[in-house]
Amino acid sequence: MAKKKTPNEAKRRPADPNVMGLRAEVLEQPITQTLEINFMPYAMSVIMSRAIPEIDGFKPSHRKLLYTMYDMGLLTKTRTKSANIVGQTMRLNPHGDAAIYDTMVRLSRGYGALLHPFVDSKGNFGKVYSRDMAWAASRYTEAKLDPICTEFFRDIDQDTVDFVDNYDGSMKEPSLLPTTFPNVLVSANQGIAVGMASNLCGFNLHEVCEATIAYMKDENCDILSILKAPDFPTGGQLLYDGAQMADIYATGRGSFQVRAKWRHVKEEGVIEIYEIPYTTTAEAIMDKVTELVKAGKLKEIADMRDETDLSGLKLTIDLKRGTDPDKLMAKLFKSTPLQDPFSCNFNILIAGMPRVMGVREILEEWTAWRAEGVRRRTWFIQKKKKDKLHLLKGLKKILLDIDKAIKIIRDTELDAEVIPNLMIGFGIDQIQAEYVADIRLRNINKEYILKRVAETAELEKEIEDLQDILDHPQRVKTIIAGELKDVMKKYPAPRRTEIVYEYQTAAADEEEDTVPDYPVNVFLSREGYLKKITPQSLRMASEQKYKEGDGPSRQWTASNRDKLLVFTDRQQCYKTRLADFDDAKASVLGDYLPTKLGMDGGENVVWACITSDYKGHLLFFFENGKAARVELSAYQTQTRRKKLTGAYSDKSPLVDAILLTEDRELALVSSENRCVIFHTAVLAPKTTRNTQGVAVMTLKPKRKVESVQSPDELPVVNFARYRAKSLPVMGAILKPEDKGEGQMSLWEE
Repeated sequence: MAKKKTPNEAKRRPADPNVMGLRAEVLEQPITQTLEINFMPYAMSVIMSRAIPEIDGFKPSHRKLLYTMYDMGLLTKTRTKSANIVGQTMRLNPHGDAAIYDTMVRLSRGYGALLHPFVDSKGNFGKVYSRDMAWAASRYTEAKLDPICTEFFRDIDQDTVDFVDNYDGSMKEPSLLPTTFPNVLVSANQGIAVGMASNLCGFNLHEVCEATIAYMKDENCDILSILKAPDFPTGGQLLYDGAQMADIYATGRGSFQVRAKWRHVKEEGVIEIYEIPYTTTAEAIMDKVTELVKAGKLKEIADMRDETDLSGLKLTIDLKRGTDPDKLMAKLFKSTPLQDPFSCNFNILIAGMPRVMGVREILEEWTAWRAEGVRRRTWFIQKKKKDKLHLLKGLKKILLDIDKAIKIIRDTELDAEVIPNLMIGFGIDQIQAEYVADIRLRNINKEYILKRVAETAELEKEIEDLQDILDHPQRVKTIIAGELKDVMKKYPAPRRTEIVYEYQTAAADEEEDTVPDYPVNVFLSREGYLKKITPQSLRMASEQKYKEGDGPSRQWTASNRDKLLVFTDRQQCYKTRLADFDDAKASVLGDYLPTKLGMDGGENVVWACITSDYKGHLLFFFENGKAARVELSAYQTQTRRKKLTGAYSDKSPLVDAILLTEDRELALVSSENRCVIFHTAVLAPKTTRNTQGVAVMTLKPKRKVESVQSPDELPVVNFARYRAKSLPVMGAILKPEDKGEGQMSLWEE
């Protein structure tokens, strides 16, 4: 009876013997075993050794190329042929000359893919904004390292980073480059690994350095106020969405829109596009516009051509007579790559593990890594000085009797016994004895030895200072901050991408033109019924109908084009337009918002507001005595998203909210009958929607804020009693006359 094979044993079956007259065997392997033995090591290799950047901002291919160029002396020497650089890099990078040259092209000044290029190039290196402009072969171009690379290699010979064997063990290469600034945030980087990817946008060097210094001073600093937004070498305009950018900074994921820059040359009747989004190319834009013109969707365009020359990119659009350039560009932004999203995925290798991090986490990891590099450099320098001090101390003992040292050397018959005899004669160790024995004959005089010995005091001070650096992390941070300030001075970099805070999307522009504009009165009930009534209809019948048990909550005078923001008890905001509601009459119940807006089951309306331009601020007041001031623009999105999560903080129940167009006084009343009156100007605005806010009223246990009103709405006689000089405060207990109780007693009498 044949032995039954286990599932893990390879099964063999004979191959077709007629194939080329050869006999072979095919090994069958379970798919799980194939994945474990073959696929997983491949995936690991791609993630760790090819596609994902590390904390220094480089992938292995970048690092190997730049280190080879540094090793060739191209930081100070003149340019050499690119082919020569490629050949030398193959000692570290075994992936072929074409891949190495492609890497060098993308790091070059001529290609223009980086805010601060690493390769100073000469010759045709193509352009990042062109799909079809091919770069010249490596034998025709020349290159050297750009001066900014000094910041990558300044400390590399001072044990700041580890060196590892190359692929064949023939030489050493650095595992990381000791960058003196957070290059990981400055240089854009994209990579696709197995099962994961990375897409880092570039930021302005000056802003990154300032943000890093601010973070080292205060880990809770507002990074978004310093590091305003990404920056791209191709320029363009970044459409700023405060809440969206805050999410990207916090999570490392998200997207934002970048649109092209253009100008209208009225005399020639043309539009010139001179900066385009980083994520597209001139050819892709031309192809899409041509497609739309042929389809008859862009009848305003007579012709479009690429007039790019040595002065830079220029796409020219000839307009037909009577064309409105603003409306045409709104259409183009909507339907072509002239407005394109950039998707962020801040995935970085930290100690060999891929991690998606926000900007604050990246700064935390970089500062910790850089601090370790500074400490290692300090240890290295300190050891050198300690070794020198040790030698000088031996020399100092020789000073006591130079003649004795000479006599010992002269009386020693064997060369090998000179060092032991000096060690015995002066009580010094072997290293000191060898140093003394190697002194030249002309230097065996008191003047030379006294000068050298005088250095010992200075060395001792320097060693003590270096030890102080190692003992005090704050001094390490000061050194890093000083280096960052030097980088800012050496490499001034004005922002290239303009930040646009106030804008309208192309879709919104087009739709607004078709929405009729007329005045309306809007009524919202306590249970969430909304009615939009024209002034004419309201004059005919003004008495509002409500469901039994329901009643009025809020009402507004608005325009049909205005936007409605509805906030719910689940910290969500539903956005819609008043134009989406039919004109109603006072005699009907109106639209039930939870159904109309598609709210989640059991979700209820707690507050709503109407805006036309998203200007102003929202004030949220919570039962725990805190108030949050959020810019209304944080709820404006580039796409017509109808539902926003995290619309306000969920740390405490919401008492009330107010749409603030200008600062004024407000009064808070607690369940303890305490009142505080304060001015809203003391509340700093935030761009993060779900901010917890700041404490306004200090509450005793089991007490809460019950109402928020204008002081004029309260029957308060003495306002000064309740005005706060500083926040937070407990507030003053309402006197009977300030509750309106006095008036009540007179009425009763």
